[in-house]
Amino acid sequence: MKNRTTVERKSERETVVTRTFNAPARIVFEAWTKPELFKKWWLPKSMGMTLIACEMDVRTGGTYRLVFGQGMEFFGRYTEVTPHSRLVWINEEGGDNGSVTTVTFEEEGGKTLLVVSELYNSKEALDAAGTGAADALVETFQQLDELLVTLGAS
Repeated sequence: MKNRTTVERKSERETVVTRTFNAPARIVFEAWTKPELFKKWWLPKSMGMTLIACEMDVRTGGTYRLVFGQGMEFFGRYTEVTPHSRLVWINEEGGDNGSVTTVTFEEEGGKTLLVVSELYNSKEALDAAGTGAADALVETFQQLDELLVTLGAS
């Protein structure tokens, strides 16, 4: 059975994307924190772009920088890293309208419930960002599923 990705606007300032993966939290966490794995699934293939640079210093206080497309770039810093259970980072490319992303990994019975929350400073900032990034996760999570199978998850 295919796992479903749900995208929900939780409040005026927050979107939440939820998905269960048929893999232990340790493996799902590695796919989010190891650049060589992350770049295999993160960009939706339908966009036809590649990740030109993927720099990730995944530790509290560490930074990340993702460059793709025509000079498009995401960058920021990790504010919380708890191995196999929680990642929090600040998206700094948005300036004052940047969001805080929280990803939790909850394992039960060898499967991982993944919850991605995007919290914006204001309703206007979320409205301006739209749900494009959250909607893109539907496709990228399918790609992550495919990667997890190759990493030995059942």
